Amino acid sequence: MERISLSARHLQAFAELGFQVARQGAHGAMAALREVIPVDAYEFVGFDPATGRHRSLVCEGYGRVDDDAAEEYASLASYRRAMTRREPLAMGSPGTERYFRRHLEPYGWRAGITTPLFLSEGRYTGLLHLGSRGDLPPETAAVVSAVSPALAHLTDLTRCVVDPLGLPPGFRAAAFERCGRRSDVAGWPSSEALASEPAVAELARSFIDSRELSRRGLWLDGGGQWRELRVHRAGVGFRGAIQGAVIAERPCALPYDLTAREVEVLTRVARGDSNPQIAAALVLSVRTVTTHLEHIFAKLGCDSRTRLTTKVITEGLCRLDVT
Repeated sequence: MERISLSARHLQAFAELGFQVARQGAHGAMAALREVIPVDAYEFVGFDPATGRHRSLVCEGYGRVDDDAAEEYASLASYRRAMTRREPLAMGSPGTERYFRRHLEPYGWRAGITTPLFLSEGRYTGLLHLGSRGDLPPETAAVVSAVSPALAHLTDLTRCVVDPLGLPPGFRAAAFERCGRRSDVAGWPSSEALASEPAVAELARSFIDSRELSRRGLWLDGGGQWRELRVHRAGVGFRGAIQGAVIAERPCALPYDLTAREVEVLTRVARGDSNPQIAAALVLSVRTVTTHLEHIFAKLGCDSRTRLTTKVITEGLCRLDVT
């Protein structure tokens, strides 16, 4: 990045911008940036990794933004080169002339710059257009480059607002909207197990429609591996505005030396089923169910169905339905 000399005014604007990204979002961040860069208009464009496409998210100052403008700009070879170098691209640069004549020149814009937005970890989240009816100061590109990692959070469509308790280390996660759309969760490894099981989306949908804040349990995946599942209510999509869920998993052995059949039995106990009901559901004799329960009580150190149910729910020992 080009070297620039920062005044106290620059430093104050940078600090305020970082604060506003978290507090007020795009409009607050741009109000701080305008203290040092005189822009008349801006547009934040998000990149959706689920579709590989761009879409306009927040716009101010431009008279109109065509529906296809964001994707058209992101497809320009000159912008692709700017992405590779992670540097801003000035309006009217070679390769952008046609776009400039179509979308900007007719509305009186004289100067502008577009910046690819990358988080500090290196993940691309979108772009920022800045427009001016006058000349921009020579330090514009360097200043915008310096603050772009903070601004990148504003176009991160994979951002999730999750339960403040978070998730323990070692989990892999995916976010789900009610419609079944799945996306990665920033800061957490993606899960091939969740991605390869279509029925997980139905689990997410039923959870979103419930009144639960979180859910945990055991899942036997298609490959025969038991996994610990955690389900949390979350806001997903742009600025966490869509009601959704985050599902996280990690491989595990069955706790307390339980067998798969014992997990099935204790899951039905936790649902309130009687021994005959459990026997009918699992195609077992009532005596066999009674024997399983004796083993379960001994392994979990419980002496009543009430205590067993409390322990099962608290520790997530139930088998979760993913079918």
